[in-house]
Amino acid sequence: MPKNETIIAIDGPSGAGKGTVARALAHELGYRHVDTGAMYRAVAWLANHNGIDLADESAVETVARSAEFDLDGDRMVVNGHDVTELIRTPETDVAAALVARIPAVRQVLVGRQRAIGEAGQLVMEGRDIGTVVFPEAAVKIYLDATPSERARRRAADRAHTSSRNTDLVGVASALEARDASDRTREVSPLKLALDAELIDTTGIPIDDVVKRVLSLVRFKLDASMSKDER
Repeated sequence: MPKNETIIAIDGPSGAGKGTVARALAHELGYRHVDTGAMYRAVAWLANHNGIDLADESAVETVARSAEFDLDGDRMVVNGHDVTELIRTPETDVAAALVARIPAVRQVLVGRQRAIGEAGQLVMEGRDIGTVVFPEAAVKIYLDATPSERARRRAADRAHTSSRNTDLVGVASALEARDASDRTREVSPLKLALDAELIDTTGIPIDDVVKRVLSLVRFKLDASMSKDER
C-alpha cells in the first residue's frame, strides 16, 4: 500500500474533538500521531521566549526555520525546551493564531509535516491537513460541532483556560475570534476538503465519535488495500 494511503487527516476548528479522536485512532491503529497545531504553538512560544515581535513576519519565519521539534507522543520539545504544558494556554492560543497567518511560516511547517509523513502510518491533525498538507491522504475527516458545544468543551479543558477566563461567554468569544482568523487567512484557510467526511460531534459522547471514525477509517484502509492487491 502506498505511504500516502496510510495517512489519515483530521481537520476542524478548536473544540471539535480533533485531539482526542486523533490520539485514539493512532493508538488503535499503531500509527504515529502528530498535532500540527502544537508546532505553530511552539513557534509562537519560541518567538516570545526570544523576545521577537510576532508582527515581525521575517523574524518569526527565521524562528520557524531554525526550530528543532522533538515530537514524542503528546510531548512537544522545541530547541531543547519541553513546552508541552507551556503552549496550552489562552495566551498561546492567541499567539499561535497570529503565527499561523504568516505565509512563510506555514510554508516552512508544511514542509516539515510532509517530511514526517514520508514514512506513512500517520494520523495528523490540524486545520489544513486534508486540503494542503496531504491532499491525497487515504482518509480525510473533518470534525465540527456547534459554537456553543465547542465553547463548553473548551471551558472545561483547563489546558486551554485560565482562572481569568473560564466563563462560557469569554471562551466563546475567544473561539469565535480564532475561527475567524483561521477561516480568513490568506494561506491554507480552515475549510472542508471536498472529499472529506464531515462528522458533527455535537451532543455525541467522545467514545462514540471515536468508534464511528475508527470504523470509517478501517473500512477505507481495507478498501485501499483490496484495490492494491487486485
